[in-house]
Amino acid sequence: MERHSLISKKSITKRWILNNLGMVFLALLVIEMAFIYAIQNYYYSSVRQYMSSRINAVTSVLSIHSQDSAANFSSEMRNMLETFDEKDKLELMAINSKGRVVLTSSGFSPDENIAMPDYSDVMNGGDGYWVGKLPSGEKIMAISVPISSMNSEYSAVRMVVSLTEIDGAVGTYILIACALGMLILFIMIFTGLYFIGSIVKPIQQISAIAKKFATGNFSVRIDNTENDEIGQLCTAINYMADELSNTEAMKNDFISSVSHELRTPLTAIKGWAETMAIDDNPDTMKKGVGVIINETERLSRMVEELLDFSRMQNGHFTLQSSDMDILAELEDAILIYSEKAKRDNIEIIYNEPDMLPFVYGDKNRIRQVFINIIDNAIKYSSAGGKVTIEATSSAGFVYVKVSDTGCGIKEADLPKVKTKFFKANQSKRGSGIGLAVADEIVTLHGGSLDVKSREGFGTSITITLPRSTKG
Repeated sequence: MERHSLISKKSITKRWILNNLGMVFLALLVIEMAFIYAIQNYYYSSVRQYMSSRINAVTSVLSIHSQDSAANFSSEMRNMLETFDEKDKLELMAINSKGRVVLTSSGFSPDENIAMPDYSDVMNGGDGYWVGKLPSGEKIMAISVPISSMNSEYSAVRMVVSLTEIDGAVGTYILIACALGMLILFIMIFTGLYFIGSIVKPIQQISAIAKKFATGNFSVRIDNTENDEIGQLCTAINYMADELSNTEAMKNDFISSVSHELRTPLTAIKGWAETMAIDDNPDTMKKGVGVIINETERLSRMVEELLDFSRMQNGHFTLQSSDMDILAELEDAILIYSEKAKRDNIEIIYNEPDMLPFVYGDKNRIRQVFINIIDNAIKYSSAGGKVTIEATSSAGFVYVKVSDTGCGIKEADLPKVKTKFFKANQSKRGSGIGLAVADEIVTLHGGSLDVKSREGFGTSITITLPRSTKG
């Protein structure tokens, strides 16, 4: 079980990493790359703009001196490079007509073999800008401006700056940006795993408890402290466990009750059969046959009730409907229980109406409902009690009300009396599904079965059926 839960947890975490965290990582990576490009471009553009302004200032001064003699121009060029005030940051170079660097502000002439792409570019009509590395590995930025029109001895002036410090500053910003990105990812991972844990833990509990439910153990419950959707799910499962537990208890009571109900008539039938086998007295035979017939009918009703319940559970319960005289079915049910009521010293009071509208339905099933309700009324009444039966119609409906003066039903049990397997009074015979079957039959006819009761004062059941619209 733990291994299965761990696999589930890893699966959820993996999906979260691939989906959410992966997308965030890609988004942060794109943002980081854009930020790095923007910072580097900003610094390089600033340096280039500054170098362009400085070299333009130099060429402006040289342009003024170009009107003097060549000797003065060369002298001014040398003097400008020697007195260049930013030689510690920038290096100014003079390139002769042969493309060689002849003067530098640093006083050191570069290697003749060093490439100067910016110079070649400007000589070919380009912008004279280049960023690259020297053979030593140092990264530089260089700008060249042609001055061949000012003096035939020189072809261009070139300004070079080292980008080591600039790249260092850019690198610092990159490190800060990466650190922020890592911090964001760490916070997302931490909060994400905490969030996933808050989902996985209840799911693990639900999985473990569901397995216990499958084995019939409904005593366990999920610990729930949340009020979100997961908390609602846990509450629903706990409620389901309560209902399953109650249903299981009622089912066990039902099995016990049915076993007892079946054993009683079978014992009577067996006993009288044995008696009749050894005693051929006509009175004994007559009495025994009567008992066997009654107990057989009782067994038949119980079996039919169980079969009806099974059909309802499987969705195979059908009705053979037609217009019927509901009074005839009600009177048949009353007649069936008249003798039994007399034997139990219970008075049946039937307020017979003159006439009732026809009802469209299955007459055998409706009679079964009446039999069940009247049987219950007599069964739960004591000697000297009364069962009152009334039938009326109003507003397109027919109402049949059966009231008794029996033991009644507890208020807490009233909502459950139509639930399968439930028996409000365990001391009375019955399977606990008769009223559930009756309610289902009435519902299939488009009606309702309402129960009102007060413990110690009796019960009243009202059956409401729609009148027939045919004819």
